[in-house]
Amino acid sequence: MTMAAAIEARTAELEAWSKTSRVTGVDIIRDLEAAEPTWRSFEKQFCTPYQRFDFLAAWQRQVGAREGLTPFIVIGHDGERRPLFVLPLTLETALGVRCATFMGGKHATFNMALWDRDLAAGATAADLRTMVSAIAARGEADVLALHQQPLNWRDLPNPLALLPHQSSVNDCPLLAIEPGAERTTLISNSFRRRLKGKERKLQQLAGYRYQVAATDADVTRVLNWFFRVKPQRMAEQKLPNVFAEPGVEDFIRSACLTEVPGGGRVIDIHALECDDEVIAIFAGVADGHRFSMMFNTYTMSASAKFSPGLILMRNIIDHYAALNYRALDLGIGSDEYKRLFCKSDEPIFDSFIPLSWRGRLAASAMSGIVSAKRLVKRNPALFDLAQNLRGMFR
Repeated sequence: MTMAAAIEARTAELEAWSKTSRVTGVDIIRDLEAAEPTWRSFEKQFCTPYQRFDFLAAWQRQVGAREGLTPFIVIGHDGERRPLFVLPLTLETALGVRCATFMGGKHATFNMALWDRDLAAGATAADLRTMVSAIAARGEADVLALHQQPLNWRDLPNPLALLPHQSSVNDCPLLAIEPGAERTTLISNSFRRRLKGKERKLQQLAGYRYQVAATDADVTRVLNWFFRVKPQRMAEQKLPNVFAEPGVEDFIRSACLTEVPGGGRVIDIHALECDDEVIAIFAGVADGHRFSMMFNTYTMSASAKFSPGLILMRNIIDHYAALNYRALDLGIGSDEYKRLFCKSDEPIFDSFIPLSWRGRLAASAMSGIVSAKRLVKRNPALFDLAQNLRGMFR
């Protein structure tokens, strides 16, 4: 099929789908500032805090641009050109094709579009097919590679789950918080007593305290400590220092210093401290409903033997339960400490949608890679082999 014929076929397909869909077309924006007004107007409707403009714009400017990624922001509209959703993507070349992926890379735990809430509540397969056909008709990307999407967010299903999809490599450990839940239903009395015993040692330190970094000075001081200590912790675990990658520190500092309406920061930092040092931190995003952890570390001093990270996590859970939050997660992955607090798993999915004939093979290959990784993760023998091989190559 010639290029002209392919575009004509896509246009006819789009016209057919749009007759049964609220979505009638899309605009593709390559400039963050041009997309900002519409983007911000959707932040209070239906999205995760990882899709806030201030979070993703900081990431794109500091990290994405350095990696050669260009904004590919899809804004869907209805027949009267009223915006219906914002799909915040970037464009890169992968497997020899033009690949549109979620903005935020590995720093966004969850990826979603920002939706008009009414459309999200009643989205249909026709709406999603029209969206895909409209993007394909522009001829600017070969495949949509949409990673780490939650099936649901708050009280609504994720409309992108109406597209063909598969399970992600990992699920997300989750702690659901029921309204008015007793503290012992979140963390058992026996576990609380164990942590309290350890905390008595830390309470002997002058100025020992738990706090959420509230001022710019607090944020900067704690981050200065984090970027000094985290590389030591990662070297100790024989892990690469991902925070040393170009632009990452600048992105994190910018997001932690940016305030959001109603209080808090784009990334909030929780810390255990004493007068002499920062003892442990957890940092993540919050939206009035859920706290989602992004990064953490703890001291290299003797205080580390008293489990300050677990004590801090207990404080964070109690903090958000008191604020009537409904959920808390510790990020995607299977670290053992997460199971001490999060007893259930939230399913996460990926979609690989070809937009052109060139994208079909790439989408199939991407899907196969994810399936293989998930299989390895769930087979102890294969996982141990993969870990050993990784260590040898390092």
